[in-house]
Amino acid sequence: MRSDARDPESATTAVGAGRRPGRPWWIVAAAVALLLFATGILLGRVGAAPATPTSESAAAGFLRDMQVHHAQAVQMSMLVRDRSDDDAVRLLAYDIATGQGAQAGQMYGLLDAWNLPQASAQPRMTWMSYPTIDGSGGDHGHAASGASGSADSAQKAGGPMPGMATAKQIAKLTAAQGEDADRLFLTLMIAHHQGGVEMAESVLHRTDQSQVVAMATQIVASQKAEITTLREMLKKLG
Repeated sequence: MRSDARDPESATTAVGAGRRPGRPWWIVAAAVALLLFATGILLGRVGAAPATPTSESAAAGFLRDMQVHHAQAVQMSMLVRDRSDDDAVRLLAYDIATGQGAQAGQMYGLLDAWNLPQASAQPRMTWMSYPTIDGSGGDHGHAASGASGSADSAQKAGGPMPGMATAKQIAKLTAAQGEDADRLFLTLMIAHHQGGVEMAESVLHRTDQSQVVAMATQIVASQKAEITTLREMLKKLG
């Protein structure tokens, strides 16, 4: 997810610094991501005043699963930054890694402030098959997102999260270099963002918890915009 407070000049400097021979840019990037994650935890704790959801609620399930989803986006972004020669791709990857790292921290912080466990005995994605808050049931998130899946193919509890890259795809990205890495990263991240939008739109039909609604709304808007950018960059590669 793209950081709203992005400073293009400083971010570009970070990209440039990462390309200097011998400089361990990945240490700097990892440190920044960790700092933003920790800052997000603090912000999540501070902003957790409204009504507390239960541990097995859609809101809590979404926060747990989206942390995992964001973590893979950070992983893929860090991988391509070390393999790409394209400054635009590297800058976008930096933006995704820092933005989603910070937001994952907020999700962790909200659960912590609510005294809810970071893990649940329920299988992952159970919340996505819950009835909607208007009582109509069904998986409205699939229908609204335009991502893979449809209204009549609800996410199965314990199944893979929408848009997640497989272990083989991550291994392929790890082995790629140059334009091959760029093309694979952009392709995987488009699907990943589509899955993130699908999850966010689904939780909007299943909770009225204000912080989660605000976060999910932000994810939908920012990742839809970023999908457009990713597609444009992929089209240029041919």
